[in-house]
This record gives sequence, C-alpha cells and structure tokens, in this order.
Amino acid sequence: MTALKNDRFLRALLREPVDTTPVWMMRQAGRYLPEYRETRAKAGDFLSLCKNTEFACEVTLQPLRRYELDAAILFSDILTVPDALGLGLYFEAGEGPKFHKTVRTEQDVANLPNFNAKSDLDYVMNAVSTIRSALGGQVPLIGFSGSPWTLATYMVEGGSSKDFRFTKQMMYAQPEVLHALLDRLAVAVIDYLNAQIDAGAQAVQIFDSWGGALAHREYIEFSLNYMQKIVAGLQREKDGRKIPVILFTKGGGQWLEPMVATGADAFGLDWTTPLNVARQTVNGRAALQGNLDPATLYGSPDSIAKATKAMLDDAYAHGEKTGYIANLGHGITQWVDPANPKVFIDTVHEYSAKYL
Repeated sequence: MTALKNDRFLRALLREPVDTTPVWMMRQAGRYLPEYRETRAKAGDFLSLCKNTEFACEVTLQPLRRYELDAAILFSDILTVPDALGLGLYFEAGEGPKFHKTVRTEQDVANLPNFNAKSDLDYVMNAVSTIRSALGGQVPLIGFSGSPWTLATYMVEGGSSKDFRFTKQMMYAQPEVLHALLDRLAVAVIDYLNAQIDAGAQAVQIFDSWGGALAHREYIEFSLNYMQKIVAGLQREKDGRKIPVILFTKGGGQWLEPMVATGADAFGLDWTTPLNVARQTVNGRAALQGNLDPATLYGSPDSIAKATKAMLDDAYAHGEKTGYIANLGHGITQWVDPANPKVFIDTVHEYSAKYL
C-alpha cells in the first residue's frame, strides 16, 4: 500500500506528537455539498449510492477536494448489517430508514441468518479497497459500524424512534432476548470491522448513536459491554501499523470513565460535554474527538472561528500536546453553507499550532 503523506489523524489517536490538530467531520460526505446531491441523483436513491463502488468512492472523495481534511471516512450506512441479516432496509421519503421485518421475539433472534461480512457485504469491502487506492496515501481512511445497541433499536423498532418503546420493553421485560440479539450483533460487527480493516481501513469508529437514551446502569449492561467485546475482537495492527478504534456515544460524555476501560484508543464527544472536563477525566489514557455543535456552522465566519477557538482552548487547557482530534459533535447537516466548514477546518489547523 502507498505510504501516508498525512498521518496526523492516526498519530493523534495514538497520542503521538502532531504538528497541528487533525480535523474531519462526521457525515462530511453529505447533502450539504451540491456535488454529492448530483451524484446521488445519478445513483437514483441512497441505497444504490452506497452499493455502487464508483459512486461510493466519488462521494467519499468530494469533501477532500474542497477542504484540508485529515481523514476520509467510508461512505456507507450503519444499517448495512441489519439489511444483510434479512430485515429488508428501505428509505421512506421524509421519514428515514425503515425495515420490512422486525426482531421482537426470541424466535426472531433465533431466525437471524449466519452473517459473513466479506460475502454478505462485499459491496462495502469493494468500496473500502477502491477508496483506499484512490486516496493514494493522501489521508487515512476510516471504516465504521453502528454499535450493537444502536443497530438493535432499529431492528426492534423497525426504523427510527424517539422513545424506543419496543426495545426498552424488551430490555426490561425480556432482557435475555435483548442480550441474545446484542451478542449476535457484536459478533457480526467484529467480523464487519475486521473485514473493513482487511480491505484497507486504517482506523475504525463505532457509532453508538442511541446509547445516550439509556439509563446509567443500562448503558453499561446493554451498550458499553458489547462495544467492549467488539474492541477485544478487533484486529489492532496491519502492515506494521496500529489500527486505532474510536467509540462515539451521542449523549454519553458522563460515561467516559467506564469507557476508558474498554481499551479503545479514542472517544468521540457530542457538544454537551466540556472538552477540558473530558480531558481531565480521561487523564492521558485515551484520545478525545469532537465536539463542536454542528449548528455552529449556520453562523457567520467570525462566530464559527470564535467557537472553534474556544473548543481548542478547552482541548488544550491542561497542557496536553496531542491526543485530540477536532470534529463536530454529530454529523454535519444538509442545510450548512459549503463555505462554512472551511472556516472551521482552517481555524483548527491555524489556531491549534500555538499549543503544539
């Protein structure tokens, strides 16, 4: 494989020295970019975009042509795994992802088919290897998956949910059924992420989008324990280089202490946790990533720069020299002016130099 020209993202994840703070954005390939909307229109629909190697590669590279980003992230969706398990993923206009089948009983869990990432999700692996080659060592490529808890909520509810009625009913009334489902998903995610690493992913992130909906004890039991199982099962080195693992629980900043015990290399934060407090909690045991409110990018260039500088001041308040990756606290939204992320990204690179 081609040598990396810019590895500061990987170095920061492993708390190694960097020349400036690395930055990327969750959902950086997305609807806020006119070129993305054009490619999606050519594909016909979102799933076709994900499953077409050429299109998936193209949209992954689009934000790197506009901005000085320090990482690319595979263009795909967290729900590819449940889809491969036979639930029938589709997207309803204005309503988000839905499944033709749900998993709500012990028998439903038992009926889930065996899963092999390399064969069942070969289009994802083709995209990873194609993107990695197209990057030519420009920046590292991030692979990803949803967490078992987050995937389970979609599988049990049949789509997005605000109250997770059926999943929480299962959790409190039939916890053994939910545990059986989560265990199946943890094994599948290990296979899925290891297959992405084999195909060329140089770091992986687990998106625990709905972990923050859990009570504090239930978060440990039904979400974090399964992410810990995944971390323990991942390939952590390839081609003589470590493969860092990032856990991101939206709404999960209060669980940083138990998160550290998982052995992951880094933890993503949403905008509700002060970075200086998070750095103090982690105390050099892992890297942190985040956590600008995505809505900040609706502001003026001056207000975006001001908020970014304040975030960086928090990140380096305790004198650390590395172990921090700038990012948004969640995905960039479709209504952002494409000129505004450049202010965020350039401010990160220019302003952080004084701390390093």
